Amino acid sequence: MRSRKSLSLSSRVAVIIVIGSLATVSAVIAIAYQALVQDFEDLLTQRQILEAARTSDQVDQKLQLRLNSLSAFASQLADNDRLPDRPALSDALARQTTLRNLFPAALLIFDDKGCAVAENVYVPKRIGTCYLDRPHFQEALEARRPIVSKPIIGRTTGRPLLSFLAPIETDDGDLLGFAGGTLDLGKTSLLPENRHRGFGGSRGIERIIDTENFLYVDSGKGSQNIESLPDPGTDTLTDAALSGITFGQVNGQDGQLLIYATNHLQRLGWVFVRAVPYEQATTPARQSFIQFFNISLLITLAIAAVSFLLVRTTMSPLDRMTGRIRRMAENPDSAMRLNESGIPEVSNLSSAFNQLLEERDNLGRLKDHFMSSVSHELRTPLTSLTGALKLLTSGVTGQLNDKSREMANLALRNGERLQLLVSDLLDFNKLSDGSLKVRIRSEAIQPILQGAVEDNNTMAAEHEVRLVSDSEDLPPLLCDKHRLRQILDNYVSNAIKFSPQAGVVRISAGLHSADCVRITVSDQGSGVPDSFADSVFKRFAQAETGTTRSVKGTGLGLAICAELAKLMNAGVGYYNNKGAHFWVDIPASRETLLTHADKETDR
Repeated sequence: MRSRKSLSLSSRVAVIIVIGSLATVSAVIAIAYQALVQDFEDLLTQRQILEAARTSDQVDQKLQLRLNSLSAFASQLADNDRLPDRPALSDALARQTTLRNLFPAALLIFDDKGCAVAENVYVPKRIGTCYLDRPHFQEALEARRPIVSKPIIGRTTGRPLLSFLAPIETDDGDLLGFAGGTLDLGKTSLLPENRHRGFGGSRGIERIIDTENFLYVDSGKGSQNIESLPDPGTDTLTDAALSGITFGQVNGQDGQLLIYATNHLQRLGWVFVRAVPYEQATTPARQSFIQFFNISLLITLAIAAVSFLLVRTTMSPLDRMTGRIRRMAENPDSAMRLNESGIPEVSNLSSAFNQLLEERDNLGRLKDHFMSSVSHELRTPLTSLTGALKLLTSGVTGQLNDKSREMANLALRNGERLQLLVSDLLDFNKLSDGSLKVRIRSEAIQPILQGAVEDNNTMAAEHEVRLVSDSEDLPPLLCDKHRLRQILDNYVSNAIKFSPQAGVVRISAGLHSADCVRITVSDQGSGVPDSFADSVFKRFAQAETGTTRSVKGTGLGLAICAELAKLMNAGVGYYNNKGAHFWVDIPASRETLLTHADKETDR
């Protein structure tokens, strides 16, 4: 089963860099987002605290302005250590246009007993009514200073009011009465007009709570009517404001998280509550986060692209080295030294590989020298041995009995096989060092094919295989007759060894192209295994398949065939089709090829 293709080293390094960059950016983004949310939350909380304090200060300033104006008016009412009569007081009230704007509900004059003696706005039964029982009247009587009341309900009007009092005194400090002013909280608001604007100009929640009477002075519902506070646990924002914690977070009635802040106005006993949705902190943080994320993503992609290019540039020498080494493995004779340049790691690897290649070449030369020497040394005794065996089997030295003749023939056959192996080794050495020469001449094809059949018939008979030849009337070949026979003998011997009993080995020839004759040796065996397809014509290669009668050799036969064919400008190859079919393409003589073509036309 074919293994899955894994990523290259450069791709892995680039992926590691990209993943590392993304992990780092993700961590930074996560931390940055939390920090942004916290910063916006703190900023929004501080904004609500400042807004609540600002609203409280603005209300306090408005109250103080009214008290100061009322005190200035009161200081003008003492007349010779007595309070002016009612017409004079009414006339004085009528002249106070500024005070009328500050106190649109009413301006009043009270005597030292707290009874109303003059007014600028008529209200039935108010003149003559005494208010000394009111807490703020009692406080003003005791303190002899300007006083503003807590929110009250008007005794004659029934309206929610704020009452302002300023003492009227003589130069000696004797109390003559009070100048008073009232504000109808249902008609006049002391709050800033933009008080409902939250952070960034968005709408928020604002409430004003009278903590002493547990009333809403302004519930934030568009009305200044005094309302009772809801029961505890009903409104979490009101409960948080009355808890004494001046700022924080709380869930609103609709389940929305709120950021709130409070400020206490001591003069009135009011608590100013401001709150905005928590999402006003997360929304700008999210927008900033998205912008930051987009920028970070672009930077990460740029880093990834640059990193990938740098890694590929760094690794490209390794890829080139790998390609060259692979070509060397496929064609050992084309081995070339690697360039020992570049970064230290690549340079050191090239140097080590070149050193290994040098050692391989030395071993190859030593092996070739050893094989050549051994082959030459073996040839002489083998020639004498086979010659002596031939004399024995021929009967020159006397007739042998059947058993002795059989053993002598066996020894002769193995001696001849050993001579063939030695010849293969010698031819291979000559091919390797380029000393083998061929003589290309015009040769008739029929004698070559006939000789191949006759010389291999004995081997075919021993393996119980039938050897036949089948060829057309073909032109002469441009080849070295001896070397072409050597190729055919290798083909035939292999076909015989890998054929089944009673099989047929066929030598056939025919025109393959306009100037080429193809000679094919076919058997009826199992064919060349697919796993061995790329190694058929390589040196020292042998397939692990065949009949039980197949004999292992040196593995040089087909490699020698390929080299001999190259020397004769020929080509070799094979295909499987109900057996193995090995072929050799030999150039044909052009002159005889034309004559042959003319003969075919005449027919």
